[in-house]
Amino acid sequence: MTTRTAPHLRLHINWTQCDGRGLCTELLPGILGRDDWGYPVPLDHTHEPHIPAGCEAEAAAAVRLCPRLALTLMTAP
Repeated sequence: MTTRTAPHLRLHINWTQCDGRGLCTELLPGILGRDDWGYPVPLDHTHEPHIPAGCEAEAAAAVRLCPRLALTLMTAP
């Protein structure tokens, strides 16, 4: 018998669409910070920050509420 685990999620930021409004940084304060111009900065210093267990709903809300549709949740391999 095998045990299924939840997929590891990462947050992809489309830099072409993002214009630094900062809503995602307010919704995901433990995952994203802001640079001097208001653009999101992953606090784990990766290109696509890992979404910790228990933060999936907040990440999904950030994706859904992004005014520029610049965020996507991705399953990490």
